[in-house]
Amino acid sequence: MIADIGTHPKKLIKEHKEKIFISKLSADLLKFCKAFNPRPVVYRATDFKTNEYRNLIGGSEFEPEEPNPMLGYRGAFRYMSDPKVFELELETIMLIRNKYGYKNLWLMLPFVRTVRELVEVKKIIAASGLSRSPSFKLWMMVEIPSNAIILDQFCEAGIDGVSIGSNDLTMLILGTDRDNTEVASEFDERNPAVLWAIERVVKTCKKYGVTSSICGQAPSDYPELVEKLVNWGITSMSVNADAIDQVRETIYNVEQKMGKK
Repeated sequence: MIADIGTHPKKLIKEHKEKIFISKLSADLLKFCKAFNPRPVVYRATDFKTNEYRNLIGGSEFEPEEPNPMLGYRGAFRYMSDPKVFELELETIMLIRNKYGYKNLWLMLPFVRTVRELVEVKKIIAASGLSRSPSFKLWMMVEIPSNAIILDQFCEAGIDGVSIGSNDLTMLILGTDRDNTEVASEFDERNPAVLWAIERVVKTCKKYGVTSSICGQAPSDYPELVEKLVNWGITSMSVNADAIDQVRETIYNVEQKMGKK
């Protein structure tokens, strides 16, 4: 949605055109909030890498050139070091929730490297007027090995849900770029190290009463992984549209074996 705006958000801020950003983003978000109300809509805040941001109009003025953007200036660290764009996103969420009355809009933070980043970004969220409540949940992406290893600490810092980003998590655990044809054959979400991390995340979430979800290609492609996820106690899954029926059937069959109705 933000890519469709076409212009780098910092360029709009510099030109005092913040209202264009808020207006366009809120119009798109409202489509989802209206369609799904009262069911929740979870908005994942921007996680453009610097090379992606540079492709927007004015991007080269505001973005550094990085040798490895995937491991660079992105996610929660970007919000901490320069919160202006993130604050526009928060203002948009506030607008939809308070002016338009759609309280089903929640927030998810991407690429949170450390517990300190989570705590600092939560301060920015609180300063905007948003606070966790029964109608406003704060989720965090789990896509970095540190997220899986010390998830207890992230949960204790205060989150309501996680979404496992299986694509990035697999790449970072295996040290393999799935978009690089030279090594893409080694990318496999079923690798024992990746499965260990996913199982740990789901079970830790269950221990803390935090909801767990998974996104990425894996649940759409591997019924055996779906079976494991259900057995571990995952709350929800995000899948490709063409895989919905197949995944639902797999989940149903697993839950029948587990004695659930």
